[in-house]
Amino acid sequence: MSSSSRLKALGSLKGSDIEFQIATVQTWVSAAITDEDTCTEGFDEMKITGEVMIKIRKSIVNVGRLTSNALALINKLSY
Repeated sequence: MSSSSRLKALGSLKGSDIEFQIATVQTWVSAAITDEDTCTEGFDEMKITGEVMIKIRKSIVNVGRLTSNALALINKLSY
């Protein structure tokens, strides 16, 4: 499923299976957190040093925080 399809699905959470829909969103966001970890590991194997690596790590940490916050908000949804 593409990112735009996922965003569209998030905007239309309704119906009798809303619990399933929210569980699916939780799975997507959890997968994004896993992808962030995998991405970090991939850079560890490369010989990138200095300022470039610092910028990459800061960006990855920022994405990880945002994704974690998104998962926390999703987990607080009442349905």
